[in-house]
Amino acid sequence: MKERKRLVLPSKQERHRLFGSITPGPKTKPTEKKDMPDLQNAKKDFIFEIDAVGISNVKHPVTVNSNLAPFEQTTVANFTFTSKVPSNQKGTNMSRFTEQLQQYYSKGFSVSITELYDFARELATRLEQDNAVLEMTFPWFYERKGPASGISGLNHAEAYIKVEFDVNNGYSSEVGLTCAVTTLCPCSKEISEYSAHNQRGYIKMTTEVDEDLLGDVDWKEALLHAAESNASAMIHPVLKRPDEKMVTETAYENPRFVEDMVRLVAADLYELQFVTAFTVECRNEESIHLHDAIASLSFRK
Repeated sequence: MKERKRLVLPSKQERHRLFGSITPGPKTKPTEKKDMPDLQNAKKDFIFEIDAVGISNVKHPVTVNSNLAPFEQTTVANFTFTSKVPSNQKGTNMSRFTEQLQQYYSKGFSVSITELYDFARELATRLEQDNAVLEMTFPWFYERKGPASGISGLNHAEAYIKVEFDVNNGYSSEVGLTCAVTTLCPCSKEISEYSAHNQRGYIKMTTEVDEDLLGDVDWKEALLHAAESNASAMIHPVLKRPDEKMVTETAYENPRFVEDMVRLVAADLYELQFVTAFTVECRNEESIHLHDAIASLSFRK
């Protein structure tokens, strides 16, 4: 490396000036909150009501309880908070969303529909609005053992919750799960002399729920079972050779098209008492094509 002469640097203050910093000017505007104008709470005829305004992509740690090990886990959720704004109000106060999130976190924020109902109701009160909506997604981890060896590892699925509080309509909630499974092509099994091609499938379930019928059921476990029990085979984090033999043979014995998957999962969701409506989507990452295969199905009881 070529040796360079030693630099004589200007002071840090002079360097800041060099790159555009200026001396602060006189301060004439109020510094106390009570004296500051609140533009967002201005009352006029602003023509339209806004369906949803708020903040998204808010990442924050939460505690998740599960019927599958690990039974209590800390994960990072991605939040969206919104509320309606009437036509006679300019906007919302964005800081109140994260202010309430911090208050709940300081008390120990555990993800449950009941606690999220409280959160939404209190948020609407804080915003001085008639409704508030909270949406969140988070990775949920669960233990999975090899079918022959019994060696454990952790799988994860993407969980989804949406709750809404409305002064006139009360509470409503949706829960969902996206998880990975193995599917084996029935067509290639039928026509090939030797084998059949497999693919990794992703099952996305979104359900409207009656919280009163949920009881002690862990909805995450219930939705996971609906997807995995209808697949060709389950995904495993650890597979020894005896495990691999069992998994591949199970897949061969249970071939599934994407059409088969959405219908079979839908039947399981229909049988869950706490589910009132649902959408099931399946996407297979094809192993012998560049494209994916997709199917979806929606049903309201």
